[in-house]
Amino acid sequence: MAANPASNAEDLYIEGRWTPTSDRIEVTDLVEGTTFARVAAATPADAEEALSAAAEAESAMRDTTVVQRANWMTAIADGIEERKAELAEVIVREAGKPISSARGEVDAAAERFRRAAEEARQLDGDYVEGTTDGHEGWRAIVKKEPIGTILCITPYNYPLSTTALQVAPALAAGNSVILKPASKTPVSGAILAEIIVDAAPDLPDGAFGFVPGRASEIGDVLSGDDRLAGIALTGSTGAGKHVASVSGMVELHMELGGNAPAIVFPDADLDEAAGAATAGSLKYAGQRCSAVSRVLAHEDVHDDLVARIDAEMDDWHVGDLFDEETKLGPLISESQADWVEELIDDAVEQGATLVRGGDRDGRTIEPTLLADVPQDARIVDEEQFGPVVAVTTVADEEEALAVANGGDLGLDAAVFTSDYDRAMRVADRLEAGGVRINGAPSHGLGDIPFGGVKDSGIGREGIGYTIESFVETKSIVL
Repeated sequence: MAANPASNAEDLYIEGRWTPTSDRIEVTDLVEGTTFARVAAATPADAEEALSAAAEAESAMRDTTVVQRANWMTAIADGIEERKAELAEVIVREAGKPISSARGEVDAAAERFRRAAEEARQLDGDYVEGTTDGHEGWRAIVKKEPIGTILCITPYNYPLSTTALQVAPALAAGNSVILKPASKTPVSGAILAEIIVDAAPDLPDGAFGFVPGRASEIGDVLSGDDRLAGIALTGSTGAGKHVASVSGMVELHMELGGNAPAIVFPDADLDEAAGAATAGSLKYAGQRCSAVSRVLAHEDVHDDLVARIDAEMDDWHVGDLFDEETKLGPLISESQADWVEELIDDAVEQGATLVRGGDRDGRTIEPTLLADVPQDARIVDEEQFGPVVAVTTVADEEEALAVANGGDLGLDAAVFTSDYDRAMRVADRLEAGGVRINGAPSHGLGDIPFGGVKDSGIGREGIGYTIESFVETKSIVL
């Protein structure tokens, strides 16, 4: 594929028009190792212009109807599906995702816009009558209105589907939207911007802005502006804390870092647990906030479980990203590979057994299995974002909970047991935004809320849940 697969990749989209800029972000082709595309890099002045245009468009967006916005969502979904092959190839090249996974991401993005259309139709408000002394006969209309301008800061690991999870609800709720994609994977965002512009020709000028750029140059300009009403961010805990420190009184909607434990008890189906732990750890080379980052195995089944995971990993291999059978690819950058290698080395130095893997070739880390990982190894408490299955021994339920809850992160967790009472008891005590029983963490396309506690975020993602965060109620008393 030629560089700049999006026809407007070297332009910003501000105030209803494609706007050229002189600076560029070079995007690496993770298949070829060359430059894949050059995408526009917004300046602070460009960011200011996008903010002004979005604020100006708020009134016009508030006047749009639910039917109009739902039609936009459906047309955008159609546009994504029409460009599925192109988008899938872009995701493979800029994110290093195997082609089968990339196609699935495109499908998920389209479905999220379709679901946003359905959820928007539920914004029908309420009619309320007075029911307290002195308020007999009072009547009120309680309507839902957009909150204003939403800044969407999207991640590299799901550059299209997570972007849809932010942008679709924000637009469907009637807000102005400014999209700032991850600098490592902005091309799919540029194509989505083209699709939105083409699919919604009656979108008010300024109501949608596309401003790719370096976070160090435009991040604080965007996040710290008083004209914003909300910020949706998916990214690291550090990025979330920084954005929260510079933002004003806005709706913060953040899905941040994760270090999901999978607790395996002796009465679990070990084949099921091994399969879920392996897939949960290795999918997209572990570069997922909801990835299984540590397996806490009861001491009675640790060795058996490790052997079963080892066998499961035979099917997970690094290969040609355009081969339908390939399940694993490279990490997003050399620095990310450095980080994962550092955590593996620390675990081994602390006494963990390297069962398989551990080798590195540039951005690629061989799928790695660590057994008997000491509880004080860094990989037990720190987010890894790499293709590593780290198995730690625990003696009982209390120790498992102590290890699982011991860190600063609390996004997801999993419990494997055939005892219903134990499953619910442990799920209740786990400090996490979501707990999966007998399966790897999963949240569907937006019907189940997704988000964390502690340093793993604020609020919950999910099409309907996000829309509710991006509207406010107004009571008109008659």
